[in-house]
Amino acid sequence: MLGSNIVYIIGFMGSGKSTAGKKLASLLGWSFIDLDKRIEEHTGRTISEIFSQHGEIYFRNVESEILKILKSQTNTIISTGGGTPCYGDNMDHMLKTGLTVYLKLTPGQLKSRLSESTGERPLINDLSNDGLLSFIEEKLAYREKCYNRAEIIVEGITLDINLLNSLIKSSLNI
Repeated sequence: MLGSNIVYIIGFMGSGKSTAGKKLASLLGWSFIDLDKRIEEHTGRTISEIFSQHGEIYFRNVESEILKILKSQTNTIISTGGGTPCYGDNMDHMLKTGLTVYLKLTPGQLKSRLSESTGERPLINDLSNDGLLSFIEEKLAYREKCYNRAEIIVEGITLDINLLNSLIKSSLNI
């Protein structure tokens, strides 16, 4: 780690990365960046538009490019997309340039959260309820190999933001 005090919040879509990231940034007095929002600002398109017009590979390449640009940030919480850590060398990059925190939830917990927001999420907008659970189980089985490399792993459903804040401060010696 470069001492730049970047914390990357990782986890599956719907795990609460943006919500936790905003709260942590507030507690620490740091900046907050939502990687998906930054991609939308950079491209002038929504994530859904990028997926439909250019496909997932194009999106992942832009995402990696923006992620690498953000390494110059200091005192910043960055919430990533659910697939960010598992594409290319993104997880290695995050481990080298900051502290990684995985918000861990079960497939059932994620399905419960995501079943209300499928229209906003390009990877799941066409899935039925049963299809959603199967999708989550399959993707999570693959992605957890990346997620579990995080330096801090916390239970997302019962997340104690003050405890996580203390863990981060202790890990970064601040």
